[in-house]
Amino acid sequence: MRITELRARLSEAFADADTYSRDIVHAELGGLTVNEALNAGHEPRDIWRGVVAHNPELPAALR
Repeated sequence: MRITELRARLSEAFADADTYSRDIVHAELGGLTVNEALNAGHEPRDIWRGVVAHNPELPAALR
């Protein structure tokens, strides 16, 4: 997965994906936000998996 695909999925899943990526800390990402995880070099696919684990209510189509 590329960063652009991660960003597209986040935009589809969350009304304000920019704020979500900047402000929501995920235990699944080692206590990082999405943006921090990207800056730290985490793979976008792993970040998406962390987001899905953090938000189990996401529709199956977005998983």
